[in-house]
Amino acid sequence: MIDLHSHTTASDGSYSPSELVQAATGIRLDALAITDHDNFDGYNQALPHARDAGLNLICGIELSTKLQEPNRKTVHLLGYFLGGSAAPAFLNWLEGLQASRRDRNLRLAARLQSFGFDIRIEEVETLGRKMAGRPHFARLMVQKGYCATTREAFDRYLDESAAAYVDRDEPSFSEGVQRIRDGGGISSLAHPVRLGKRDYAEEEQLIASMCDSGLQAIEVFHSDHKATDADRYLSIARKYGLKITGGSDFHGDNKPNVKLGCGGNGNLEIPTSLLDELAR
Repeated sequence: MIDLHSHTTASDGSYSPSELVQAATGIRLDALAITDHDNFDGYNQALPHARDAGLNLICGIELSTKLQEPNRKTVHLLGYFLGGSAAPAFLNWLEGLQASRRDRNLRLAARLQSFGFDIRIEEVETLGRKMAGRPHFARLMVQKGYCATTREAFDRYLDESAAAYVDRDEPSFSEGVQRIRDGGGISSLAHPVRLGKRDYAEEEQLIASMCDSGLQAIEVFHSDHKATDADRYLSIARKYGLKITGGSDFHGDNKPNVKLGCGGNGNLEIPTSLLDELAR
């Protein structure tokens, strides 16, 4: 069994890289991909622990990208570097993404302050360090009593349609795909159910347009996906020649209902053969 979607404290997970490796070996995963947002720090820190434990650790990343007009929706894109590292040009590009993240955080802190909340960027960065983001704002809002839960913080203030949302300068979806490919990786559409298309024909049309941008794979298996969703995405993958990926999207205590390896309510059991097919 494998899990190709997980996060550490290097982005918005609660497990340190070494703790995540320990958890993976504890449930006897054959392979684990660390896919932190916009950086490889968690993977790099986890690698010696994985080698000692005999765990096949996959170098991955998750990028936030933007669809084109008219909706400009944020779409998450996974990248897998099966050789163990990305090209230097890709690493340099990531530094620009991290600068964009901090700029958005500064504007979000100012926006929340305009609502009367005592939220300062220094406090957020204490929680999230250089990868601070909206989950860390949400945690701080709960700590200060402004919201009862992080879910409430997102629903009322931080989600894309919420009152205090501040847009981030994100790369286009097509650029994200191309950057991953040029960096030596395989691009995969993350949790496609979050595209939010209730019309399945419209959803397929959108994914087909992503294939035209060079998309190579789709995350068929995910904690958010019902069995009928997984069947639909598997059919789309076969129709458009996409490779298949799958993972829990594990965040530790930050998403307590999602368990490493087995997803939400035990809806995942991803075979090792999927990784073999991804590598072909």
